[in-house]
Amino acid sequence: MFSGIVEEIGTVHELGPHHIVIEARSVLVGTRPGDSIAVSGVCLTVTDLTAQSFQASVMPETFRRSNLGLLTTGDRVNLERAVTPETRLGGHIVLGHVDAIGQVLSVAPEEEARLLTVQAPLDIMPYVAMKGSITMDGVSLTVTRLGQDSFSVSLVPYTSSQTTLGLTMPGRQVNLEVDVLARYIERLQQAQREGSGITWDFLREHGY
Repeated sequence: MFSGIVEEIGTVHELGPHHIVIEARSVLVGTRPGDSIAVSGVCLTVTDLTAQSFQASVMPETFRRSNLGLLTTGDRVNLERAVTPETRLGGHIVLGHVDAIGQVLSVAPEEEARLLTVQAPLDIMPYVAMKGSITMDGVSLTVTRLGQDSFSVSLVPYTSSQTTLGLTMPGRQVNLEVDVLARYIERLQQAQREGSGITWDFLREHGY
């Protein structure tokens, strides 16, 4: 589990059909093989480490379902280690499971901020809410505008300088993960519509 608070920007050193090697510094501290690191919002398992980089296995499905399949050597990626019980949850609950790839439609200045408008597949738009949370390339963001097939987020200067989103231009494809709480609420409502045994009373009785 992650929080969507990027720790550093890494650089793709090597990219193979089944693995990726990323140069990094901060996320290597305390990291061991088997640990999880979110790479631009995709949860990957560390398989090998050096003093300057880590390697992770990447399945063909991951390349297909995320923008990792578009990466080339030298590209920059957002990195975050998995949270621990002692970690501050500064963003929101992020699983590192990409729901869809969106496309940046526009980037516009808004005083000191930058307003990004992103087109998203229609099947995830019901889970995107005004002032709700969404993860874009591993960055926890708040939705500021909402359309039928698009949404906007506002980047403060710190986010622009500390993540790859500051380099984003129209046409760029970005990994999107919707708020997991929205997923569970939708599933609960679906279960109620279908008349299953999962109800609000059922959840309360079982400690949820």
